[in-house]
Amino acid sequence: MEIVHKPVLLKECLQYLTPIGEPYENHAVMIDSTLGEGGHTFNFLSKYPNLTVIGLDADKVIQARAKERLSVFGQRIHFFNGWFNDFYDNYPAEYEKPDLILFDLGISVFHYEKSSRGFSFRYDEKLDMRLNENSDKSAADLVNDLPEDKLADLIYLYGEEKLSRRIAAAIVRERAGGRIESSKALAQIIWDAVPANYRYGQIHPATRTFQALRIAVNSELKRLPGALHAAFNDLKVGGKMGVITFHSLEDRIVKNYFRNLGKKCVCPPEVAICRCGGKECAEILTRKPVCPSEEEIKDNSPSRSAKLRVVRKIKDATEFHLEGVLGY
Repeated sequence: MEIVHKPVLLKECLQYLTPIGEPYENHAVMIDSTLGEGGHTFNFLSKYPNLTVIGLDADKVIQARAKERLSVFGQRIHFFNGWFNDFYDNYPAEYEKPDLILFDLGISVFHYEKSSRGFSFRYDEKLDMRLNENSDKSAADLVNDLPEDKLADLIYLYGEEKLSRRIAAAIVRERAGGRIESSKALAQIIWDAVPANYRYGQIHPATRTFQALRIAVNSELKRLPGALHAAFNDLKVGGKMGVITFHSLEDRIVKNYFRNLGKKCVCPPEVAICRCGGKECAEILTRKPVCPSEEEIKDNSPSRSAKLRVVRKIKDATEFHLEGVLGY
């Protein structure tokens, strides 16, 4: 089986998310919240022979690839097909609570290169972008059905695209002549809509719009704050949780939540007496985000925007810790 995705910040993940107690000799459980093709998990299982991993993924197609790749580890690997927020909100009773949790919030290269779901505008594919085929709306549904103002807001908020109004107007004009169904067609509409000097920047002018549609279709930012909170509370005391982000919107959520976990008191200003316990819930192990080396970026260009943040759990968090977290 051809593996098309390289795990980002792999060396750093193995370093920061070592099982508790080096040299490691005891059994531990890790949850890979975004299994993909299993790159991170393969390396963790190879390095730590007493580690068991539970691999989560909403996409059953890519999970089938991971199952084939990881079959050599036998009963040390278990699989859950579904969204990570659903898993952590209803942590299965048959599983031991985890010592380690990893979220890699990037989209696998497999989805861009092999899924044929319109994640990339390099190919002429059906405009879908759903990671889970049971999700309600595809990217084509949003492009063709949203009112112009709602579509512009979506592109601006989730893609941070400054020409969102112009792009949305062009899409609405084009769809009046028939539904926009392919990734290539949408990319061309965006290309034609933007000024000539905007077409030749560092990224293709359709990049941010495609990001926005993917985030909206899969409710990525809406799922994240609650998933982080539930996952942290499912983690064993002393356990570690690491999150890899790839754009400022999701990194802001992670940074704000981890910062709240590290505060001694997170009660809102109107609460006169501290009700949260007055002790931090986590030790922040990465005061600044860990970024890929120049060597990794050269070898694996999708890693260039990656940031890793890691915390160690001291005690459970309360709902107060979600206050002020973007997207909550």
